[in-house]
Amino acid sequence: MDMKDFKWIREPEIYRIDSKCVEIVTMPYTDLWQRTYYHFRNDNAPVLQTETDERFFSFVVKTDFSDSRRRFDQCGIVMYLDSENWLKGSIEYENGEFRHLGSVVTNNGYSDWATTPISAAVNSMWYRFSRREDDYRIEYSQDGVHFNQMRICHMNKGNGKIRFGIYACSPENSSFKAVFTDMKLTECQWKAHDGQQPD
Repeated sequence: MDMKDFKWIREPEIYRIDSKCVEIVTMPYTDLWQRTYYHFRNDNAPVLQTETDERFFSFVVKTDFSDSRRRFDQCGIVMYLDSENWLKGSIEYENGEFRHLGSVVTNNGYSDWATTPISAAVNSMWYRFSRREDDYRIEYSQDGVHFNQMRICHMNKGNGKIRFGIYACSPENSSFKAVFTDMKLTECQWKAHDGQQPD
C-alpha cells in the first residue's frame, strides 16, 4: 500500500512512517469511546487512514505492542467515519497475566465493547478488516495466515465512501510505541454467505 494515500486524523506528536512500517508513540489520556456505561466521550486518539468507495475488499496489518505497559494501552485497525460512527479492533493491555482481545463498534454515538482474555505473553497480532457493502468483519491471527473471526457488524453510515486504517492510544497516564507492518489490500476474503437465503 502507498502510505502517501494515508491521512491523519489527529496527527500524533511522535511518529515515523516509511514504505514498510508505521510507528506511533501514544500520548496519555488518548482514546476512542462514546457514552455507553462510562457516560464519557473520548475522541482524541490518532488515526491514520486511507479512503475508498470499493464495496468488497480486505485490509490486513500486523501490529506489535510489546512496549505497552499500562491498562488499556492499545493499537489496531480502525474505520473512523466521524466522532460518532466508527469501529476498531485491537488488544488492550490489562496486567502481567492477561490482555483483552476485543472490538468496539460505535453507531450514532453509542459504543459497545466485546472482549476475550488472551495471554500477556502475546506481543503482536495480525488483523484483517473486510467489507461487504455496508457490513464489516474483523478477524485476528497470530501467524498472518490463519484468521479467526472477532466480529461481524453493520455500520449505519458505512454505505458508500469510507475511511479505514490504523490507530493507537493510551487512555490512562501512559505512553508506548505501537508498530504496524505488512499492510496490504486484497480482494475480499469474506466470502458470500452459503446457507439461509436473504429475506
